[in-house]
Amino acid sequence: MKVKSIAEIMEFASQIAKPLGVTVADVEFKQGKNPTLTIFIDKEGGVDLDTCALFHNAINDPLDEFDPTFGQPYTFNVSSLGIDRPFKTEQDFLSHIGERVEVKLYSSIRGKKFYDGILVAYDGKTATLKVDEKTTFTIEMKNVVKMNEYIDFE
Repeated sequence: MKVKSIAEIMEFASQIAKPLGVTVADVEFKQGKNPTLTIFIDKEGGVDLDTCALFHNAINDPLDEFDPTFGQPYTFNVSSLGIDRPFKTEQDFLSHIGERVEVKLYSSIRGKKFYDGILVAYDGKTATLKVDEKTTFTIEMKNVVKMNEYIDFE
């Protein structure tokens, strides 16, 4: 299926989002038997169901005119980023420096493939993680499967 670029869709959606006080954080298009376009939104104070509905209603008709799939059917979703959303952009990483994060690795470091700790630094190629008072190490980003905010269930 031919689809407009993620950058084009993101730019279009951002124009609808801005007057609503919403930011388009990510756009995802999944091809396959049931193609799905999902626009992930954010706003100061967080996103709730009402915010998703507000944005969905505001963009639904203009999106039909924009026609991201050139007339082909797809399912459209609006979602918050979610609490366990992986960091994708440089800004995602930089905005979490000094905060506790979870890291899943492709290959083990010191016998483990999963760590949580304070993200001390990020330069695009590496991330430095402080896991305790005595242990700080640098991870090559090509070894990172996923990094996201630490989730404390207590």
